[in-house]
Amino acid sequence: MLFHHLFIDNAKENPHNIAIIEQATEKEITYDKLLIASLVFMDVFKQYKSKYIGIMIPPAPGCIIAVISAIFAGKVPVMINYSTGATENSLFAQKKCGFKHIITSKKLLEKLNIEPVKGMVFMEDLANSINILKKVKAKLTSKLPVASLKKLVAGGDKDDNLVILFTSGSEKDPKVVQLSHKNILANVFSLKELLTLLNTDVFITNLPYFHIFGLTINLFIALVLGSKIITTPNPLEYKLITDTIKKYKITVFAATPTFYYGYLQKAQPGDFSTVRYLVSGADKMPHQIRDEFLKTQNKEIWEGYGTTETSPVIALNTPWASKIGSVGKPIPGVKVKITDLQTGEELPRGIEGKVLVKGDLVMKGYFNDIEETSLRIRDGWYDTGDMGIYDEEGFVHHRGRLKRFVKIGGEMVSLVKVEDELNNILPDGIICCVVDIPDTIKGSEIVAVVTTKEINQKDIKKKLSKVLPTIAIPKQFRVMDELPMSSNGKVNFRLVEDVCRNQELEKL
Repeated sequence: MLFHHLFIDNAKENPHNIAIIEQATEKEITYDKLLIASLVFMDVFKQYKSKYIGIMIPPAPGCIIAVISAIFAGKVPVMINYSTGATENSLFAQKKCGFKHIITSKKLLEKLNIEPVKGMVFMEDLANSINILKKVKAKLTSKLPVASLKKLVAGGDKDDNLVILFTSGSEKDPKVVQLSHKNILANVFSLKELLTLLNTDVFITNLPYFHIFGLTINLFIALVLGSKIITTPNPLEYKLITDTIKKYKITVFAATPTFYYGYLQKAQPGDFSTVRYLVSGADKMPHQIRDEFLKTQNKEIWEGYGTTETSPVIALNTPWASKIGSVGKPIPGVKVKITDLQTGEELPRGIEGKVLVKGDLVMKGYFNDIEETSLRIRDGWYDTGDMGIYDEEGFVHHRGRLKRFVKIGGEMVSLVKVEDELNNILPDGIICCVVDIPDTIKGSEIVAVVTTKEINQKDIKKKLSKVLPTIAIPKQFRVMDELPMSSNGKVNFRLVEDVCRNQELEKL
């Protein structure tokens, strides 16, 4: 089973159903028109020699057409992060994957105020180069029977790469993740089954497509279902997004906790009334945000857990199986086990250890990196690098990245645990993140970075002393106007650490 063949099935079965509505122009694109456009650009992309083709476009109709067309042409889309370091990310992707062409847009480069990288091709120029004969050819081709049409586009195997993505790099340099048709579709069909998703559901592109969360939830699932996609290119336009949710009656909505916090500031009661599922991932959901959504929107946020390497969803809370504080039960077709950090042996339920995952959702591996792949995937089990618990009732509890545990005075301290306790006692409207910086005596020292406004440090430390050991209590508190974020809504811990370390150096 191949993704693009499933898309063809939907386009042929329901040609007049709306596939995309561009929020900015209110332009509607039906499934038959999306199919025709994808066939037009398929012929363009076939001319490029490399198996891989970069795509650096916000989640708008042009991006969706580019992704489908590349796959039709037998190419593998390499999704490039344009939000921070677009030039560097483009060069990195070209070098890592050995390709030349990157499909992008003039408007994006103008907005970013950057010069084109060699090999960049503008979607606007490609569109202007397509003459009436090419359009007629594509339209006639789209009328062929399904079986004949599938023979004209790329074939392949379920284990072939569907897309290339890069890990966020919030803690170290990004890795190049290969996700196959089997990987992505395993996640698509598991979520479809678990949540009873339908072609009448309406999705919104509030998350970028260069991040697996947005790509799977707001593109691949929607196109496999034959659903409607409302495109909004900027996830930080909180008021616009909440207005769009209400106007177009969005039914499935996914975001990170940081983005949910932004929506809370702009939403009016009832804006989310049509949403069947509010799903959160990428970071731990603070209870204040969850509680406020329930209070103001009468909607529960269902927290889940996933990674780029698992396409992404591993576990998810649902209306019929949830536990506050957990990230839910493994979705259908997914196995989870917890292993001892030292021995690698599987631990009993309820004991904290390293989280391993198995199933068709697990990536093929890291591109051209057999060593790193073999370290992370053994006997089909993917080592997430996360710490967690698999409890007696089958719920997974995510304790944070192993890298977010620090050794202080010879003991391991969870920075996520410190954040959780801080969130429980901080006044409403304050978000925190916790990092560590070097200490010449103890090895590390915890620093609490608090946003928005000053707090009573003495009072906070006193309250923390009742729930945390002395070594885990933050010794310093910093105030930032806002926490630096990656474009996918995660806190950029590396940048926070750099800021704190630089401030320490300035004191010397």
